[in-house]
Amino acid sequence: MTATTTAPVAGPELHTPPNRPSARLRAWATRAPLLPALIFMIVVTQLPFVATLVISFFDWNALYPDARSFAGFSNYGEVLTDADLRRSVWTTVVLTVAVVLASLVLGLGLALLLDRRFKGRGVVRTLLIAPFLVVPVAAALLWKHVLYNPEYGLFNGLLHYVGGPQPDWISNNPLIAVELSLVWQWTPFMMLILLAGLQSRDQQQIEAARVDGAGDWQIFVHLTLPHLRRYLELGALLGSIYIVQNFDAVFTITSGGLGTANLPYTVYQSFYQAHENGLASAAGVLVVIGSIIIATFALRVVSSLFREEVGRA
Repeated sequence: MTATTTAPVAGPELHTPPNRPSARLRAWATRAPLLPALIFMIVVTQLPFVATLVISFFDWNALYPDARSFAGFSNYGEVLTDADLRRSVWTTVVLTVAVVLASLVLGLGLALLLDRRFKGRGVVRTLLIAPFLVVPVAAALLWKHVLYNPEYGLFNGLLHYVGGPQPDWISNNPLIAVELSLVWQWTPFMMLILLAGLQSRDQQQIEAARVDGAGDWQIFVHLTLPHLRRYLELGALLGSIYIVQNFDAVFTITSGGLGTANLPYTVYQSFYQAHENGLASAAGVLVVIGSIIIATFALRVVSSLFREEVGRA
């Protein structure tokens, strides 16, 4: 009897993959070029804010550097209870609400105009965007000297031409004078946001509404405005972030006088004129916290807009 031996069946050869870097290492290699920018941003923005936050807890007058002491939250309490500071907070709210609302209404009207096709639309669009590109201090100087000046300003020159009065615009209506200059500068920003919203509308839906007999006003109320709701919110939030922190127009046009001192200008006064470093830092921290709260809502609106656009695609 012959014994038979069965040869082992050769299975598929197992090839061990070459050594590859781990996923974490690849992620760090991808992010490495961004590290210098991240470090620069932290040094420029976050470290000064941390220093401001620390100083806000001290009773620190620059004229008496040896007398500084830890004050806890007393600076924040003074910011919230001081009459002048409360007045500046109210002025900031009034200024922001008035400028944002007026800019949104005017920006919506201009966006509706530019959404139509007409000869020279590109030139008109460029001219309407120009005020937003002007340096804020230069824009404030333009309004103060070229338009508002009671002796040689354009407004009084036109009134003199028609035999009208010659008012002192800044002295008579100081807060309105600041608001008008800011509305002029921020209306193009709102216009661009709302124009982007208008051009993202579903044209087939609009044509179907016209076929069903809907007029321009009905289309605007029932289709355009609901579509623009997110864009209106985004414009209002972004505009509020910048206008709450506005310093240039108040400082240049009125120097904070005549009841126009907003919170940023009051921080400037506390720091550079009264030399109250701790008090000014506390007020500055409150401004930053308010801006962060508004920015959080703005980021949510932006994220929802991106999700809507991805959904349409």
